[in-house]
Amino acid sequence: MARTSVRITPLLALSFSAALLLTATGCGGDSDASATSSSSSGAEGDAAGKDSPVVVATTSWEGAFAKAAGAEDVTVIVPESVQHAPDYDPKPSDLAAVADADFVLYAPFEPYAEKFKEAAGGDAELVEVNLDNDADKAKAEVTRLGKMFGTEATAAEWVTSFDTEYGKLQKDLESAWPDGKAPTAVAQVFAAWSARLAGAEVVGTYGPEAVTAKQLSDLSKKKPQLVLDNVHMATGTVLPDSGARQVGIVNYPDGELDLLTVYKKAATTLEKAMNAS
Repeated sequence: MARTSVRITPLLALSFSAALLLTATGCGGDSDASATSSSSSGAEGDAAGKDSPVVVATTSWEGAFAKAAGAEDVTVIVPESVQHAPDYDPKPSDLAAVADADFVLYAPFEPYAEKFKEAAGGDAELVEVNLDNDADKAKAEVTRLGKMFGTEATAAEWVTSFDTEYGKLQKDLESAWPDGKAPTAVAQVFAAWSARLAGAEVVGTYGPEAVTAKQLSDLSKKKPQLVLDNVHMATGTVLPDSGARQVGIVNYPDGELDLLTVYKKAATTLEKAMNAS
């Protein structure tokens, strides 16, 4: 298989805006797919050496799903250095790249999604991606995209390798449980997937809205050992003076668009936090 070509457009200055706190799916969450599947089956497309589709992804998150599904020509619009991707303001050159795509991948919570829809015109297939790193949801999304791209066999291979790696990470984290017991955790709603990875018991969640004083009080009373925070919507220390160790969870892959690295990095961070408890 050819090496994945990843093109990332130049950096645009990031402006942090409280108004862009995501109230529906913020930096992750469920969504219904809006695009239909491509006509060729993945197994037939892979076997026949079908050319990889040209994919434009708004962020590295969508791009990593596309790469896992078998896409080899992936352009990412939002620079990796932009921590809160919905703050990005697309340039004309970004929209021009969309016009050359076979598939345009976006998330509904991204405020620039409508601009991409308009720029795509009638040639590109618009695909609304369910950005969620929950293991089952991620595998389902990779499988769905593989069917659209005609790369089902590649997507299936990725799912198999993911299952193997995910299982190893879970075993390693279980061995790091404090006193051999599953830790308790409070999680930001879009970082809760990492609790499942660690085998932690979630005793409460917060966000994406600002945490109220009453919520803080209620969550503190649960005496969690860990606070799993979403670094893309970080609001500082969530439960100060509670004794809980706060862990920053990253949802977006880096520029290599390797979705597995998100889980590996989260596991490393979680293991360190549990060993320090």
